[in-house]
Amino acid sequence: MIRTVIIEDEKPAARKLGRLLSRFSDLQLVGTLNSVEEGVQWFTENSHPDLIFSDIVLGDGLSFDIFEQVPSKSFIIYTTAFDQYTLKAFKLNSIDYLLKPVMEEDLQKAIDKYKSFLPTESNHNLKEIKSLIKEEKQKLTRILVKIGYNLKIVQTDEVSCFYSENKIVYLQTKERTFPTDFTLDELQEILDQKCFFRVNRQFIINSNYIKNIHTSPYYKVEMEFQPKEEITVSRDRVKIFKDWLSK
Repeated sequence: MIRTVIIEDEKPAARKLGRLLSRFSDLQLVGTLNSVEEGVQWFTENSHPDLIFSDIVLGDGLSFDIFEQVPSKSFIIYTTAFDQYTLKAFKLNSIDYLLKPVMEEDLQKAIDKYKSFLPTESNHNLKEIKSLIKEEKQKLTRILVKIGYNLKIVQTDEVSCFYSENKIVYLQTKERTFPTDFTLDELQEILDQKCFFRVNRQFIINSNYIKNIHTSPYYKVEMEFQPKEEITVSRDRVKIFKDWLSK
């Protein structure tokens, strides 16, 4: 049996996920936790399960906080309404990342993926499994930004560029500029590289919003929507930039 735990602070969502998991005869639910505090206590006092289904944003923090306090070797399938935490999730033994509401078909695929990673006599060792998981990283498709006391979801395909200023990374849309919680290094790893390219230390641009490219005396990119700063391509990235444009 595959011992499983649910970490979810919304009781209706926890009950629904529990019902979905009950349809899998080889899964055994051994605990349902609803906060960081409860999670830390449970994982401290109990043997860790094989598989964890975890929301990310809990009432008293992020579920990441649990595993930073009590490291676990359990595999994790994250279930959340927002996908801005993908990079950190995949650094913490995550094998999949399901957006709410969780559909049974997506859940089945995630569980099948977990089973495919299980070592057998002719299968992978743990190091190879973790390597496979890293290759399975999902791309960031939407970002949660804060506007005063309100939250807004921005689709990444609406973003003209990301740029850093005074140690804060902003995203630029047709509507306006929004601050984010990312670094450019993090974004470079999880954005779709077919659309996004880091032209220099300060900017990542979206090819769908390129308005013009000047090549003399240096490469300069004009975007449909951009901050006042000039966007230039670093000399050491010009060739890579040209190759990226031609793909």
